[in-house]
Amino acid sequence: MAGIGVKLERLYSKRSIVSTIAGFGYSIIFTIAPVGLVMGAVILMQILLDVSKLGYAIRQLYACTVLYVFIFAMIVQAPVNSVISRFLSDAIYDERWDDIMAAYNFGGFINVALAALVGIPFCLHEYMAGGVDIWYVFAGYACFSTLTLAFYTQLFLQALKAYQRISLYYLIGMVFAVLLSLLLHAVTTLETTFVMLISMAAGFLLIVLIEYGLLNQFFQGNSKDYKRVLAYFRKYILLVFTNLFYTLGLYAHNFVFWTTPQAIVVAKSFYCYEAYDMATCIAMFLNISATVIFTTRIELHFQGRYKDYSEATIGGRGIDIDNAKARMFTALSDELFSLVRIQFIITVVVYLFTVVILPRFGMGGTVMRIYPCMAAGYFVLFVMYAAIILMYYFNDNTGAFITAGSFLAVTIIVSVFATRLSEIWYGIGVFAGSMVGFLIGYTRLMWMERNLDWHIFCQGDIMARGEEKMPSNLIYNKEQGRLEEVSEEGA
Repeated sequence: MAGIGVKLERLYSKRSIVSTIAGFGYSIIFTIAPVGLVMGAVILMQILLDVSKLGYAIRQLYACTVLYVFIFAMIVQAPVNSVISRFLSDAIYDERWDDIMAAYNFGGFINVALAALVGIPFCLHEYMAGGVDIWYVFAGYACFSTLTLAFYTQLFLQALKAYQRISLYYLIGMVFAVLLSLLLHAVTTLETTFVMLISMAAGFLLIVLIEYGLLNQFFQGNSKDYKRVLAYFRKYILLVFTNLFYTLGLYAHNFVFWTTPQAIVVAKSFYCYEAYDMATCIAMFLNISATVIFTTRIELHFQGRYKDYSEATIGGRGIDIDNAKARMFTALSDELFSLVRIQFIITVVVYLFTVVILPRFGMGGTVMRIYPCMAAGYFVLFVMYAAIILMYYFNDNTGAFITAGSFLAVTIIVSVFATRLSEIWYGIGVFAGSMVGFLIGYTRLMWMERNLDWHIFCQGDIMARGEEKMPSNLIYNKEQGRLEEVSEEGA
C-alpha cells in the first residue's frame, strides 16, 4: 500500500476539481484497474464475437466456466499470497534481495500445486461426467491456472511499487487476448467459446511472462533458501487462514444458494444461480470504490501518523510516544468513519442509478429484488476489510483471524437460513456476516488502542531462548533494580 502517498498528496494538495479527479483516477489505477481490464476484455470479446447468437447451452457453459475461473483463482491464491506478502516486506526491509526470487519460486510452486489440486479433479469430472469436449476443458483449466499465476506475480510488482506497470501489463495482455480471439475466429473454424477461453489464457500467460521479466531485471540473484520461506508459513499461519476465510466469505453465500432448487446445473459440474450471482457481481463492483477511498485516505492521512508513532517508539520520551499514539488512533477512527460516510453516499447514489438504469438492460425482476440487501452487505463488507488491513499495521494477526473467521461463519449460517426467506432477504447472510465481522474488528482495534504499549514493548525475548542461562549465583534485587552475585550458601 505504501508508495503512492507522495503522488496522491501532490495531486490533492492542488485542491482543484481536476486534481481531485486525477487523484481518484490514480487510486483506481493502483487498486482495481487490473480486474476492471480483465472484465472489460471478457465483455468486449462477447460483443465482438456476437456470443448472443450462440445456443443457450453453449452460452451457459461459457458463462459458468468464466465465473468459476475467477472465483477459484481468487480462492486458491488467497492463503499463499498473504504470507508471501509478509515475507516480501521483511526481505525488502532487511535488504535480503536474493530471497525475493526464492520466495517467488516457492510461492509459485504452491500456487500451481493448489490450482492443480482443485482444478484437475474438477476438469476430469467435467469431461467424464459432463461430456464436455476435452479441448474446451483444457482451455478452461489453462485460463484458471494462468490467471492464478497472474494474480500471484502481481503481488511482487506491488512490492516494487510498480503499480502503473501492473495496469499497463494487464492492458497489454487483455488487448492481445481480444485481438487473438478476433484472429482465431476469422481464420479458423474453432468453436467461439473455445476461442475466447484460449485467448484469455494466452493473455494471462503474456501478463505473467512480462511481469516475470521485470522481476528478473530487479532481482537477478536467488538464494534458494526455501526453508526460510517455509518457516514464514509456520510462523504466520494465522495469515494463511485469515486471507482464506475472508476470500471464502466473499463467495460462500453464493455456494449456499447454488444448492437451492432455483440453481441450475451445467454439464453436471457447474452450479450457479444466475439472478443471485448477477446481483452479487453488481453489488461487489459498485461498492468497490470503498477500496479506492480507503487506499487514498490511508496514504494521505493515517500512514504519516503511523510513521510518527513508529519513530517515537525508537528512543523517544514516554510523553512523545503517548502523544503520537493518541494522534495515530484519532486518525484511525477519523479515516474509518470517513470511509463509512463517503461510501454510504456513493452507495445510495449508485443504488438509485442502478434501480432506474439496469432494468432497461434486462436486469430487472429477481436480480433487482435481491440486489438491495446484497448492496448493503457489500457496503459493510469492504468497511470490515478496511478494519482487517488496519490490524495488519499493528501486527494483530489474532484479531484479523477472529474477524475473518467470524465473518465467514456468520455468512454461511445466515445464508442457509436466508434460503427459506423471500428473495428480497437473500443477501442478509452477507450483511449479517459483514456486520458481525466489522463490529468484532472495530472492537479489536479499540482493544489494541488500550493495550498497544504491552503489544509493542512487552512481547518477544531480548535474547533467544535456550542460548543463555542466568547463573545460579545471580539474583535480581528489586530494590536496587539490578542483578547481584551471592554466595552459594545465600543462594
